[in-house]
Amino acid sequence: MNALVYALIAAAANVAGAAAVTTRRAWSTRTLELLIALAAGFMLSVALTDLVPEAITRDGERGALFILAGFLLVHLTQHALVGHFHFGEETHAVSRRVSVSALAGLLLHTFGDGVAIASGFIVSPQLGVLVFGAIFLHKLPEGLAISSLMLAAGGTRAAALGAAALLGVATIAGVLLTNSFGPLAHYGLALSGGVTLYVGASNLIPEFQGKAGWWHNFAFFGGVAIYFAARAVTIG
Repeated sequence: MNALVYALIAAAANVAGAAAVTTRRAWSTRTLELLIALAAGFMLSVALTDLVPEAITRDGERGALFILAGFLLVHLTQHALVGHFHFGEETHAVSRRVSVSALAGLLLHTFGDGVAIASGFIVSPQLGVLVFGAIFLHKLPEGLAISSLMLAAGGTRAAALGAAALLGVATIAGVLLTNSFGPLAHYGLALSGGVTLYVGASNLIPEFQGKAGWWHNFAFFGGVAIYFAARAVTIG
C-alpha cells in the first residue's frame, strides 16, 4: 500500500472518532485517556528515534530549523490562535467562534499529518508505516475532540461528522501536495518531526499527566514498547 492508502485509513479514523460521540450518549473518559497515553508514547518514540535524527542527518542545521518550525506551527495554530482546544470530549458549552477556530487550527495540523505520512514513505516504506501508526493512534481522539466541540457550540450531528471528515480530507491533501511539491517533499520530514514531537509532548501528555493510578503510565510506556516492537518488525 502507498502513502495515499494509509492517509485514507487515517482519515477514516477521524470520522470514527466523531461517530463515537454522535452515536452514543456516554464515552468512557478513562478509555480515551489510556488511548491518548498510548499514542503519546508511540509518537514521541517515532519523533525522537526516527524523524528528528533522519532530518538532521539529511539537512544538518537547516533540518533542525525546520523541526523547530513544525513545532512552532502547531503551537501557533492550536494554542496561540485558538483559545480553547484539547484532545478529549468537550463537556462545556463553547461559542461558535471557538469551534470554528479550533477546526481551522486542526485542519492545518491534519494537513501536517498527511505531510508526515508522505515524507515517511519517501524515505522508506518501513518508516512510512511507523509514522502512519503514530498518526493513526491519535486520529480517533482528534475526531472525537472536534466533533464534541461542534456539538458543544450548538452544531448538529451532521456538522460534527462533517468537521471530522474535513480533517480527513486535509490529511489526504497533505499526502498529495507532498508528493507533487519538491520543497515540501524534501523538508516535510523535518517539519513532521517537529509536529509529531509537539503533539506527543505538548498535546497528548498533558491530557493524562497527573491522573491518579498507574494505568496511564503503563499505557504511555506501553506505547513506547509497541513502537520498538513495530520498528524491529518493519526495519529490523
